[in-house]
Amino acid sequence: MSKFPVMLSIRGIQRYEDQEPEIIELTTEGTLEKQKEVWEVSYEESDLTGLAGVTTTFRVGPRGVVLKRTGNIENQMIFMEGRRHESLYRLDIGALMITVKATKVHSCVTEAGGTIDIDYNIEIEDTSAGTVEYHIQISPIQ
Repeated sequence: MSKFPVMLSIRGIQRYEDQEPEIIELTTEGTLEKQKEVWEVSYEESDLTGLAGVTTTFRVGPRGVVLKRTGNIENQMIFMEGRRHESLYRLDIGALMITVKATKVHSCVTEAGGTIDIDYNIEIEDTSAGTVEYHIQISPIQ
């Protein structure tokens, strides 16, 4: 199957210690591609998300979801419910060790679109940083 264009509605909520929740809502075009038993959803970040120059890809498979960022930021996070995953978050100015532990991973993606829901706790350099929730709605562009 080849890549085809999709419209993505993304809602992210970041809750950090002693701060009001930060809510980001974004509607953007992206691509959807099937590779064996994995669906890949990719899009270009923008100034709105603070990640201009970054391509974000969600790889949705039978055992979990992988979020990969390339460009100005290099990072890969693996989300499997109840499992911890450590990764290096590379920025222009250096790198940070981050750990994520998914509390919810639910996805239903087909050629007709679908949804991805991920809730996770995040630690930065072994210090609890808060929680993040993603809800992504995928709709084919006709």
